[in-house]
This record gives sequence, structure tokens and C-alpha cells, in this order.
Amino acid sequence: MHSLCALSPSEISQALGLEKQYQGRQIYTWICRGVTSWQDMTDLPLALRNSLSSGSVPVVSSSVIDVQTDSDGACKLALSLHDSNVVECVLLTDREGEFTACLSSQVGCAMGCAFCRTGTLKLTRNLEAFEIVEQFIHLQKQAPARITHVVFMGMGEPMANLDNVLKAIEFLHDPKGLNISHRRITVSTCGVASGIDRLSDSGVPVKLAVSLVAATDEKRSALMPVNRTFSLSVLRASLVRFQQRNSRRFTFEYCMIPGENISPPDATALAGFCRNLEVIVNLIPFNPCPELPFKSPAKQEIRSFTSELDRLGVPYTIRISRGRTIRGACGQLAGKYKA
Repeated sequence: MHSLCALSPSEISQALGLEKQYQGRQIYTWICRGVTSWQDMTDLPLALRNSLSSGSVPVVSSSVIDVQTDSDGACKLALSLHDSNVVECVLLTDREGEFTACLSSQVGCAMGCAFCRTGTLKLTRNLEAFEIVEQFIHLQKQAPARITHVVFMGMGEPMANLDNVLKAIEFLHDPKGLNISHRRITVSTCGVASGIDRLSDSGVPVKLAVSLVAATDEKRSALMPVNRTFSLSVLRASLVRFQQRNSRRFTFEYCMIPGENISPPDATALAGFCRNLEVIVNLIPFNPCPELPFKSPAKQEIRSFTSELDRLGVPYTIRISRGRTIRGACGQLAGKYKA
């Protein structure tokens, strides 16, 4: 066992062979507070702390190897995992002063989206649930106040690792622990329809965000290879099913790329795809990076596209990208470290 994170109190007791079950609850509470040193768990007997400190089961398995901060309040961490692989996670601050943890679900990514820096990496492996929870714990130590929101929008495709993502969500949501509302947890996907169906069937009422980027199969398949497996019609059927099960509005993430997806016909196609869905489109100006050939849209290009969306009655917001200077914004995560 590499870590106690993501375990319930009873599982902690069993893993450590504790004779007194309430001590598992005490350790669980300390982990939720972000305490990762046995000696700092002061309500445990000293003899037990010393024994656990010399034992083979650590509280956390990962370590922070790099911290980068931005003037807008964003903080990006690089974490070295127990096998020396590296993932990145981000702490974001909104205008209201609330904190959001942006968590990764895989080391690398196999989806290959053309506009995503993480897509330039190959998939190494899925993250275990404890490795996902550890990201939150490390980020909480960087936050001046409690983290209240979680988004699975870091490295990797959450729907390709849904079992571990759901187990991590269970830990994050536990009212006796971190107590993060399901309504404040968002799972993002590039459009893995089978994963959306599984999420629907799970009954876990989290929010859903789908990276749409284009609303015609031809354009979307060119930018997002996942569309060759799950076409727009298949994706839409899964979204309708999700909405019927959850009665909740979801979000289309729409990365605006000049010359690719912000023409009047693109707006018309987007309006058609949104019709009869309870959805809001989150417009994201492309965040440039040297590894990718695209550029950010000019203000006039954004105005022209949004004017067309206004005319067509498409509900949208424009995301203010945070963490761009530390490559922590949407589509920019990709570890510069190698195992």
C-alpha cells in the first residue's frame, strides 16, 4: 500500500492493523485537515505515532517538486509520484475569493486533442484514487482558505479512469470529511460517450463539462480524435440521457481557435447542437504555447463570434483564463519532468 489517502476510517484501521477502531477515524480526520506527518497527529498516543512513523505505510505517497504562482492567484504544483512519474495540478482563485482545485486523472493523455498541450504527451498510466486525493491535499496546503470546488480538468481524460475518479469523489464529498458538495465538483470529458453513460448510471450527481470545440463531425474529428469513435450524434444521445437522469444543466467547453471554429457557419452549427439541451457554452480563447501551431483569437474575432451566438440565442460565458503565465491555464498542463 502506497498511501492512506482515499481510504475510509474503517479501511485505514484495517490497513494499519489498529486494535481501536476510533483511531482510524482520528487518522482520517487528520488527513482531511491536510496533516501528513504521523507526529503531528497529536491525539494519537505517542507510542502509536512512533510505531506508525517507522512503519511501511505512509500518509501520502507523492511529494511536491515544483511550485509556480501567478499574479492572478493561480498556483501550479508538480508532484512526483511513488514511481517517479510526475503530474501537475492547479489551484485557482475566482473573483469572489473562492478556491478551486484542478485535478489530474492520468499521467499523460491518450486523447490527442490538437489544441491541448497535454495531448502532445503519451499516456503513461491511470492515477489511483489516492494519487488524485493527494493532489487536493497538496493544493490545500497552498490555499489561504478552504478549497470549496473541484474540477477534473487537469492532465488526462477522467472518463478513461472513471473508477478511480469516482472513488476520489466519494472521499472528497464525505460529509464527515472534506464535505465538498457534489454540486461543486465538475467532471470534464473530451466526449467519451461511454464514460458519460457510466457516470449517469452511477447516480453521483456531479456537474458535467464536455469539451465540444466544434459542432460538425468533420471539424471535430480533425481537432479531437475521440470524435472518430464517439461521433456528435452518439455524444448527444449520451448527453440527453445524462440530463434525463440528473435534471442538471451541463457545460460545453468551446476553445476558440482562429481559422478553425469561430466563423458564422461554426456558430450556426453550435446553435443547432445546443438546441433542446439545457446547456451553457463556456467560450475559452485558445491559450498559446510553443508546442502547438494555433494562436489566440483577437478581440474583434471574439466579438464577431459572440455576436453571432447572440443572434442565434446561444447562452454562453467567456472564461477568463487564469494561470497562463505559469502554463496552468486550460490546455496548457504538461509536465516538463520525466520519470
